[in-house]
Amino acid sequence: MKREILLHICCGICAGHSVEYLRDKRFEIKGFFYNPNIYPLEEYKRRLEVAQTVAQNLGFELIEGPYEENDWLRETSKLKDEPEGGKRCSVCFGMRLIKTSDKANQLNIPYFTTTLTISPHKNTSVINKIGKQINQQYFLEYDFKKKDGFRKTMEFAKRLNLYRQDYCGCIYSMKQKTTGKE
Repeated sequence: MKREILLHICCGICAGHSVEYLRDKRFEIKGFFYNPNIYPLEEYKRRLEVAQTVAQNLGFELIEGPYEENDWLRETSKLKDEPEGGKRCSVCFGMRLIKTSDKANQLNIPYFTTTLTISPHKNTSVINKIGKQINQQYFLEYDFKKKDGFRKTMEFAKRLNLYRQDYCGCIYSMKQKTTGKE
């Protein structure tokens, strides 16, 4: 018996292993690309295109959420000086997971989770705690990087020759990348 899950996809390559993992758990997957944090718009479009390629290759529906960069900036600008991985990131995770929960409810999909936990640069316990605070019953906690998940998703990206970004996605992480400072 298959169960439905809405998978928040932070970038296409992160979905590679995550989708395979969830299918092994007998989930029927719909992807949800909601990332108002990605800057600039060209980068957003590039990551969306990769997510669409992955969805097509792995055979799942991908829903694009709205690109609400002004809402994201309003929520995070007061935390612009926070280091990467700090309070700003928690606000960002929360925004994206709330929208994913809302979309799952709208689509009558009982469960939701996120590919954010596949990154070795993201704190899985923080992400899962935020998800559980949003919806204790229907957010499913995973650590997709476990059991070589990150390595497997990188191999998947190489096989398909997918674009791999070199910063988290937000304007603040982009500035940190280019200046070398937090």
